[in-house]
Amino acid sequence: MKALYRITFLFAFIVLAGVYGSMAQRVIKGTVYMDGEPAAGVTVEAQRGSSMMTSFDGKYQVTADPKSKFIKFTLMATGEAKKFDLVEQTPGEIDFAFTGVLPGAGGDDAEIASGDIVLKSAEELLSSQDKDFMTEYSLYNEFYKQGDYASALPHWRHIFKKYPKSTSNIYIHGVKFFEYLIENAKTDAERDKYLDEFIKGYDQRIKYFGGEGFVNGRKGTTWLEYKLSENRTTQLEGDALKEVMQKGYEWLNFSVDAEKAETELPVFLLLMQTTRSLFKLDALPKETVVKNYDKCNTYLSSIIATSKDEAKVKDAKEIQTYIEGLFSTSGAADCDALVNIFSPQFEERNSDIEFIKSMLRRLRQARCDDSQLVEKATMRLYELEPSAEAAFNMARGFLKKDNLEMAKKFYDQAISQETDKKLLANYYYERGLLLYIKESAYQEAREMARKALSNDPDLCDAYMLIGDIYVASSRSFSGTNLEKAAIFWVAVDYYNKARRGSDCAADAANKAADFRKYFPNKEDAFMEGLQDGQTYRVEGWINETTTVRF
Repeated sequence: MKALYRITFLFAFIVLAGVYGSMAQRVIKGTVYMDGEPAAGVTVEAQRGSSMMTSFDGKYQVTADPKSKFIKFTLMATGEAKKFDLVEQTPGEIDFAFTGVLPGAGGDDAEIASGDIVLKSAEELLSSQDKDFMTEYSLYNEFYKQGDYASALPHWRHIFKKYPKSTSNIYIHGVKFFEYLIENAKTDAERDKYLDEFIKGYDQRIKYFGGEGFVNGRKGTTWLEYKLSENRTTQLEGDALKEVMQKGYEWLNFSVDAEKAETELPVFLLLMQTTRSLFKLDALPKETVVKNYDKCNTYLSSIIATSKDEAKVKDAKEIQTYIEGLFSTSGAADCDALVNIFSPQFEERNSDIEFIKSMLRRLRQARCDDSQLVEKATMRLYELEPSAEAAFNMARGFLKKDNLEMAKKFYDQAISQETDKKLLANYYYERGLLLYIKESAYQEAREMARKALSNDPDLCDAYMLIGDIYVASSRSFSGTNLEKAAIFWVAVDYYNKARRGSDCAADAANKAADFRKYFPNKEDAFMEGLQDGQTYRVEGWINETTTVRF
C-alpha cells in the first residue's frame, strides 16, 4: 500500500510538474518578411527558449521562458542578426520585417470605417482593457524603441487610424515613420504620396490635440524641406516652385502670427527665407517683405530681452542677424531708407566698433556701397581696429573705386587674419568674384570659390559663382560642339547645388532652367556613343564629372 501511495504521489507530481511547465512557457508565432515577401532561411530563436528556421512561407513558432528578454532573427546566408525585445505585454503573434516593410505597411490602403474609430484616451482604453489597442500599441512601441520602423509601421498605422485621440505620441513618433517612408521612396511620386500623408497627419494632430500655431510651423518646415530637396529626381521650377513656396509660406506665416514670441526659432528664419524667395519670384509685394521682417525682428528682440535660457538667446541673436541680412539683400529694403536710419546713429556711436561692424554688414548687404556713410564708416572702423573685417570693408571700398590692386591687397589681408570659417568663406567668395568679373581669370576664380566652400559648404553663392564661371568659359573652351555643350551639364549641376540654400533657390532655379536649353542634343550624343544618364567627364582645366542629359 505504501508502495502504491508512493507511485501515485510520484505520478501526480510528474503530471503537475508537466502542467506547470506548459503553463510557464509562452508560445510566440508569426511570419518573417524581407522586402514585403515571406523570408526563408531565417533562424528564429527565443532567449531561454526554442528555435527554428523559417521555410518558404516565412512562418515560425517558438516557445519562450517567462524570463526570456528577446527573440533573435538571424539570416543564415549572411549571419546578420536582429532582435525584438520581449516585455510582459508582448502579444503572442509577431510579424517581423527583416528588411523593407511589412506587406501593406507602406501605403494608406487599409482604411478603417468611421464607425470603428475610437475617440478615447490611452488611459480610458487601458482601463477598459481594450485588447486590440493594447496589442497593437505594445507591438508598435516595442519596435519603435528598437528603431525598427519597418516592423513598427503597420501597428502604428492601426493606432493612428483607429485610435487617433489615444495619445499625442502617435503624432510625435509619426514624424519618424514618415521620414523613414519618404527617405526610402524610390520615385518623386512615391515621396509626394507619403508627404501628403505626413501633412494630413499634422492636420489630424491639430484636430485631436490642438496646438494649431505650433503644428503649422512644423507643417510648413516639413513641406518645404521635402518639396525643395535636392534628392528629388525632378527639381521644381517656374509656377510649380512658386506654388510650393506659397503653400509653405502660408503655414509658416500662420504659425508666427499665432505663436508670436513663442514661435520655434527656425520658423522665423524659414519664413524670412521663403518671403525673400517669393518676392524675387514676383509672388509677394515689397510691403509684405517689410512687414514680415518687422514682425520677426520684433518677436526675436522680445525673446532676447526676456528669455532666461542663454542658449536660446544666443540662437535668437544669430537668427536675428541672419534675417537682417536676408532683408537687406532682398531688394525690398531701399538703400535710402537704411542710410536715413543709420546716419544719425553713426554720428552718435562712431567709436562703437561692434555697432559700426553691424551697420556696415547691413548696408553692404543692401548694396549701399556707393553711399558716403559706408565710405566714412569703413575708414573709421579701420582706424579703430585694423581687423580682418575692417580690411574686408576696405577691400570693398577700393573695389568700388575700381582700384583692383588695393582691393586685392585688403582682401588678402582679411583672408590671412580671419579665423571665423563662415566669414572667411565670404572673403574667399568675394575675392573670386573680383577675379571672375574684373579679370576673367576663370581658373583662379574657381579656386577661390572652392576655398570658400571648404570653409562653408552651405555658401550657395559660391556654387552659383562656379556655375557662372563655367557658363562664361564655354565661349572660349576648345573642343567639339558636344564637348563645349557638355560644360552646361556641369554648370547646371552647380546651380542645382546652389538651390539647397534658400537665399539662392529662386535665382539658381531660373539659371538652371535657362541653361538647360544649351544641353547637347541626342543626335550629337549618339555620334559620340553617349546615352542619357551615363557618366561623362569634361576634360581640360574644368576636369569635372557629370551626367549625360539632353
